[in-house]
Amino acid sequence: MVLSPTTTSRHATAAGPLPAHTRVAIVGSGFSGIGTAVALQEAGIDDFVVLERADSLGGTWRDNSYPGAAVDVPSHLYSFSFAPKKDWSHVYSRQPELREYLEQVATDHGVLPRLYCGTDVVAGRWDDDALVWQLETSRGSLTADVVVSGAGGLVEPHLPEVPGIETFQGPSFHSARWDHSVDLTGKRVAVVGTGASAAQFVPELQKVAAEVVVFQRTPPWVIPRQDRVYTEREHRVHASVPGFLRLARGGQYVVREARLGVWTGAGRLRKLFESQALKFLEQQVPDPELRAKLTPDYGLGCKRVIVSDDYLPALGRPNVEVVASPVTAVRPHAVVDADGTEHEVDVIVYGTGFRVMDIPLGHRLVGREGTTLREEWDRSGVQAHRGTTVAGFPNLFLLLGPNTALGHTSVVLMIEAQIGYVVEALRRMQETGAGALEVRRSAQEAYNARLQSELSGTVWNAGGCRSWYRDEQGRNFTLWPTRTSAFMRLMRRFDADSYELRSARRVPVPA
Repeated sequence: MVLSPTTTSRHATAAGPLPAHTRVAIVGSGFSGIGTAVALQEAGIDDFVVLERADSLGGTWRDNSYPGAAVDVPSHLYSFSFAPKKDWSHVYSRQPELREYLEQVATDHGVLPRLYCGTDVVAGRWDDDALVWQLETSRGSLTADVVVSGAGGLVEPHLPEVPGIETFQGPSFHSARWDHSVDLTGKRVAVVGTGASAAQFVPELQKVAAEVVVFQRTPPWVIPRQDRVYTEREHRVHASVPGFLRLARGGQYVVREARLGVWTGAGRLRKLFESQALKFLEQQVPDPELRAKLTPDYGLGCKRVIVSDDYLPALGRPNVEVVASPVTAVRPHAVVDADGTEHEVDVIVYGTGFRVMDIPLGHRLVGREGTTLREEWDRSGVQAHRGTTVAGFPNLFLLLGPNTALGHTSVVLMIEAQIGYVVEALRRMQETGAGALEVRRSAQEAYNARLQSELSGTVWNAGGCRSWYRDEQGRNFTLWPTRTSAFMRLMRRFDADSYELRSARRVPVPA
């Protein structure tokens, strides 16, 4: 396989045609994809490819390049356990640094020769006779024994269904597809949505725009980030003191896990956090009228909590207006609120989140029963066994699949646990000579029944709000309900008794 720089990629990635067949096809090159590639190599599995539809690796931290983009989990915790970074610039890393980190990990661990950029998986079908996935990509076709989806659930931007949205005559774009060619200096900018992304880019827009009009359907809870720059002395300690990075990561982990009771407990700890958040709101927003608009009327954590030091102050600046109303229409030069008021603007930025779990592969992969993953989920609800495998879809593994997102700490912990589970599954297949591995529907349903029971008393289900955590029937299909340590313990052992393993001749293989 030849290495050569391309005109579109930031890396020296794989060149030439795809292999006709590979043991493992990894789709996506963010934390999930790169982490899987590294783990496979460490397990002695070198027959794999990484298929990336974009022109460079990075996943979320390539796509979300909006001004102010940063992680809301401390840097040492939002990184691979096997690849600590000694010189993070901030306690909370910025997007360019996170993207560079992933690039460095991929380079250091020899992933780039197997990374095919500009390669979109446009279709895939499980062949139940040959026990392989037949994949069609924008770069050609190949077969794979196993497919690992590293796309995650927050992939496709969601735009609101608002009349006239296509008639707007100025620039408009979603925050995950930021148009850096648009100069916002001196412009009147409408921001639709007040989620985690908007909370990061609104303070940056406020600095350059003539006017920022923020359309808020529901006010989020906001807690302080307390971000700062790491000092040179701290960098020296990180680099020279044995075990310090592990200790720092462990400390950040313990602090984050201790907060879990805010979301899952009986309410006393949550009330304490709510009172502190309201005090923070009062300190940062002295105007009582604006503060009333920004005060939530639901339990803290029911929606994603905003972690920010500068979002609330930005909303109080003279050139920012908060409209406590959803957008009801878009006109060629204006956005209309629920009261019918037209707000003339030059640019619209949509901070309206993503089509959660509506991943492109869901519409493109056809399983053993002749239905797509999306059709399966439309029938049974979005669910998977241990957030990773789905009945009817042999040899398919989803990373950051249903109910693996978190409301309190780093999803990298979940990713690494799932990757370990995938590697153990592949080892079991090799040991038994199995050509196909598929979770039993009964095991999947039993697992999800227990999971939903655990979620029932949490603020995510009973906090008095609507959120993207739950589907239209109110079922929480996104979040893990308890400690990450519980998930990591669960995923250490591959539960072969929950699966049917079959040989290439379709003879059941003893588990």
